[in-house]
Amino acid sequence: MKLNRPARRVSLIVHVVSSASWLGLTLGLLALGITATTTEAAVTVEASVRTMKLFADWLLLPLAFLTLLSGLLLSLGTVWGLARHRWVWTKFWLTLATTTATAFALRPGVNAAVAAVAAGGPLPDAGDVLFGPVVSLSAYLFMTVISVLKPWGPTRRGRRLRATNSVPAKRPTPVV
Repeated sequence: MKLNRPARRVSLIVHVVSSASWLGLTLGLLALGITATTTEAAVTVEASVRTMKLFADWLLLPLAFLTLLSGLLLSLGTVWGLARHRWVWTKFWLTLATTTATAFALRPGVNAAVAAVAAGGPLPDAGDVLFGPVVSLSAYLFMTVISVLKPWGPTRRGRRLRATNSVPAKRPTPVV
């Protein structure tokens, strides 16, 4: 199934906007995490981790899923394909991994930090609020770079599909 031009454009816009939003939100989470780990004021720590929880619960997962689904739609609905080019394949697996990590590592870490701070204790572990955003930000920046540069060429499947789809040119029949 190939997307027609208007559908492809809308899908591309949705994908770029959701990806950029996910990247920006991760930068915001990193700034809040740095604030929570470097300040001495308990009120600021609590405000930072509560804001991180709000962002992680209400914005991060929807943006992650929207990025994943729009990227999947674009890859399956355009000539790039999902497994035809290494950069697309790499982006797909990294997006899937970061979405999974967001759901099962970042959010629980932030929730644990909020619970500890809300109970009047100190921030239990700086890694709970810093590790997830740092890893995610690194992955998103890498995915952005490979989206622009499109390195590595086709996959084995892509080369095979290209070879089967190319029709050899007919040689003219000699006139005798």
